[in-house]
Amino acid sequence: MRPYELSLAAAADAIRARRLSPVELVDSVLDRIEKAEPHLGAYVTVTAEQARRAAGEAERAMAQGRYQGPLHGIPMGLKDLIDVSGMATTASSRVRADHRATADSTVAARLGAAGAILLGKTHTHEFAFGLTTPQTHNAWDHGRVAGGSSGGSAVAVASGSATFALGTDTGGSIRVPAALNGVVGLKPTYGLVPRHGVISLSWSLDHVGPITRTVEDAALVLTALAGHDPRDPASLSVPATDYRPGAGTDLTGLRIGLPRSYYFDNVHPQVETAVHHGIAQLEALGAQLVEVDIPMTRYIQATQWGLMVPEAAAYHEGSLRTAPELYQEDVRILLEAAELMSAGDYVRAQRSRTLMRAAWARMLEDVDVIAAPSVPMPAVGADEETINWPDGTVESVSDAYVRLCAPANITGVPALTLPVGQDAAGMPIGMQLLGRPLGERTLLRVGHAYEQTQPTRLLATTA
Repeated sequence: MRPYELSLAAAADAIRARRLSPVELVDSVLDRIEKAEPHLGAYVTVTAEQARRAAGEAERAMAQGRYQGPLHGIPMGLKDLIDVSGMATTASSRVRADHRATADSTVAARLGAAGAILLGKTHTHEFAFGLTTPQTHNAWDHGRVAGGSSGGSAVAVASGSATFALGTDTGGSIRVPAALNGVVGLKPTYGLVPRHGVISLSWSLDHVGPITRTVEDAALVLTALAGHDPRDPASLSVPATDYRPGAGTDLTGLRIGLPRSYYFDNVHPQVETAVHHGIAQLEALGAQLVEVDIPMTRYIQATQWGLMVPEAAAYHEGSLRTAPELYQEDVRILLEAAELMSAGDYVRAQRSRTLMRAAWARMLEDVDVIAAPSVPMPAVGADEETINWPDGTVESVSDAYVRLCAPANITGVPALTLPVGQDAAGMPIGMQLLGRPLGERTLLRVGHAYEQTQPTRLLATTA
């Protein structure tokens, strides 16, 4: 196996055992980027020379006995919303073409302190306001969408162009591209990972989290990221936690919620079949299945949009007035439409969220984890704008992809997506696990247990 094909955990084990050096790993991943980027477009910028220098420094530090942990010497990508001192943070937009960060974001600083090596910035749908990332192509089929808005991060990980990456998630923007590209994506509990130094789409819905090859890898990254930062007003004060799951697969006593409503409505048949097979595997590992009713389903999408678009419009108010021509048309139209929403609409969305959070808390008293599809269908063609469901419903691609992810953003509960199969065309299918606030250890335990029963997943080979 070539170094770029290794998971984070496998690479870390090899580096610590001196079977692999950080220089060898970084060189292998940079070679992969050079081969893949003309086809995939995952990166806004690649900082190859800086990465090679950092790999050399990591190798020398380890030789001197200064090992910093499992992320030391591991190459990563950061979504181009995340500040790194001295680098551009463009949000994949001409609006910020001349921007340079003057300090590290909290997450970049924490990963740097853990010894991770930056490869470059990955593409986002402009300002994270979209679910396709049009600059980037799906790692498994270049004619299909990558998903968004963290499309570049997911494609980089799925293709071997990064060992792990960070994304942001406001309505599914970690989980959608992770599911569509066959990798793992974790949206932590709201406030668990600080957002200081990260461009916002919607302050009350934004999350930062890892995109990785495996669930164990996601746990390793979360361990480095989580913790209080007073510079983020929403940051939670929680004790340091090692999120790594154990090696066991016994889920006896765990209660898995199986939604009667919403999550399996208007879902592609092959997605439904794959997710049910995944849930059956959890049951075979000892988990008890408990049917649950998802509360307030008729209000989910209205609440998501009612919160997100006014907050986005407020964030962009100045530049939308002075330089509207620099925005991509789809984002500019959404922002201009958002300015027409009334204060009353926003207040009603806030009230709906309060009620929804309380209803979800009651539902989660009866189960430990909810298992459901991550998205209702695999990656669509890049030129497809709508989905026609058998019941006659016509849904935009963006609405379809956000639909099953939005509840976790509204309520702030953690959500993990992991691959559970492929459709007839070989496109990945993801299963989503949702848990109680600060229930990441349980989600990661369940996801890791499932993962250990499955064959080793291969990287996308289309590049």
